[in-house]
Amino acid sequence: MKAAVFSLIALLAGTVLAEDLKPDRTVPYKETPQGELKLHIFNPKGLKKDQERPAVIFFFGGGWNGGSPSQFYPQARHLADRGMVAICAEYRTKKKHGTDPRACVMDAKSAMRWVRRRAGKLGIDPRRLAAGGGSAGGHLAAATATLSEFNEPDEDTAVSCVPNALILFNPVYDNSTAGYGHDRVKDFWADFSPMHNLKKGTPPAIVFLGSEDHLIPVATAEEFQARMKKNGDRSELYIYEKMGHGFFNPSEKKANRYKETEAQMDQFLESLGWLKKTQQK
Repeated sequence: MKAAVFSLIALLAGTVLAEDLKPDRTVPYKETPQGELKLHIFNPKGLKKDQERPAVIFFFGGGWNGGSPSQFYPQARHLADRGMVAICAEYRTKKKHGTDPRACVMDAKSAMRWVRRRAGKLGIDPRRLAAGGGSAGGHLAAATATLSEFNEPDEDTAVSCVPNALILFNPVYDNSTAGYGHDRVKDFWADFSPMHNLKKGTPPAIVFLGSEDHLIPVATAEEFQARMKKNGDRSELYIYEKMGHGFFNPSEKKANRYKETEAQMDQFLESLGWLKKTQQK
């Protein structure tokens, strides 16, 4: 029994749960008919406005129905501690705002444009801005990189919403009849599904998926990767055996999976030159 307790303590060491964290500040980025939306910002220590740090915007999961930006607080705090500006975005959902998935994409694009437009005031390099997210949030991140439709009316689209890298955790990026959520987006799925809007020049992507995910088959992730590579674009795929949907979230049962995805995310960003490589122990 003691050995098991000590093993659990060792497993959780260094893993911080979302409820234990708070952003350094929150700022409004968009006013909608359903209410104001904010960005939850985690800054690295010593950040100065005239610096140009790499940054990432995370979008939470929840099937476009609900969820909270706090889902990605652990990843955001970790990356801020490593020198990036990390942001968790609010966006409209069905339960809270009565909106459909198109509003989610509009908000994600607005968040990317807002940050890029104000990069100089935020200490961010606008050429090193990633989008990340899990499940429906992974869809939104991929959507900012691939979809030409679903822009907020009257928004300045001259400011690009396309990220420079993608960090995708079990993303629902196939919305065809064979994919996730088709019934809710069937009237516009062809413009809405990132898988079906890939084109040459899509930002480099890293994707995490559990082999037993009940929403996203491994074959879907493999097809996404194959299409990316066919276009000559970088796509890394990590399949976690016997893991289901949401396995990457930190918890007592899944802390080891969280730490593994965290380490692989770091290695991906290091390979881009966005993080300094850590010494291997």
